[in-house]
Amino acid sequence: MLNKSIQDRTSVPGSYWLWRDQQIYYLCAGKSDSVYPPLLLIHGFGASTDHWCQNIVGLSQFFQVWAIDLLGFGRSDKPNWQYSGQLWQEQINDFITKVIGRSVIMAGNSLGGYVGLCLAAQYPTSAAGLILINSAGPFSESQPTPKPPLWRRFISTITKWFLLQNIPSFLLFQWTRRRSNIRKILKKVYLDQSAITDKLIEDIYRPSCDPGAAQVFASIFKTPSGKKVDELLDDLDCPLLMLWGEADPWINIKSRSVQFRKYYPQLTEYFLKAGHCPHDEVPDQVNKLIQEWVFSAAKGF
Repeated sequence: MLNKSIQDRTSVPGSYWLWRDQQIYYLCAGKSDSVYPPLLLIHGFGASTDHWCQNIVGLSQFFQVWAIDLLGFGRSDKPNWQYSGQLWQEQINDFITKVIGRSVIMAGNSLGGYVGLCLAAQYPTSAAGLILINSAGPFSESQPTPKPPLWRRFISTITKWFLLQNIPSFLLFQWTRRRSNIRKILKKVYLDQSAITDKLIEDIYRPSCDPGAAQVFASIFKTPSGKKVDELLDDLDCPLLMLWGEADPWINIKSRSVQFRKYYPQLTEYFLKAGHCPHDEVPDQVNKLIQEWVFSAAKGF
């Protein structure tokens, strides 16, 4: 059972930062005089700073810890813009340089991992280190894949076209954001079902009621593809920790681990008995691994 200080997501007061005339929500905990670089936590698609509550509490005992809501998510504004990895990495880089004021160790889950990797590869002075937790992002095809049957290509084309239309994407958004469907999705991606609390569901549901949330959801289907993971790893030059929830139904963990090691063999990685969000499902294990890795890699920062 978690203690009350961890369960209460308001135990760390939040603040707002104005970026490109948009309000960006963030949290900061821990002492700024730590000899280690600050940690910056970046959430995944549909999540927010709330998803890091147990990590902020645990890690702030050793480090200064920051967490931020990407534009379009959580308590940050949700303008009707075109969203992309490029936009979010510019947001995060500006936050690091203008608010934190020194290079950080970024930790990102899923979409947040891809954003962190993009930033670390393309803005190396902002990244002292990188922690990827079931990170998203495609690799380049190393070998040509068999051409799918015509009927499958037809269905795929129709589906993509359908989701690009305003009314279908709005209806899909309304269906997806229902609390009952949020719970169903979480049951698929969390190995430990007891970690799926009413508060977790509410933390995901609440931002979906904000003005502009439906437009953000629709924009995701129109997001231009960014750089491939292998291209980014070629440009990466900082310590890398990979944490894998090995029961993730959305990612072939073993295959991706092999790919990451192929392009960045000097990484450190651990496999955990968890699903897509091990930082929330097994936070004590994740916090301990992050703490030990930062301590051991201190000379490289």
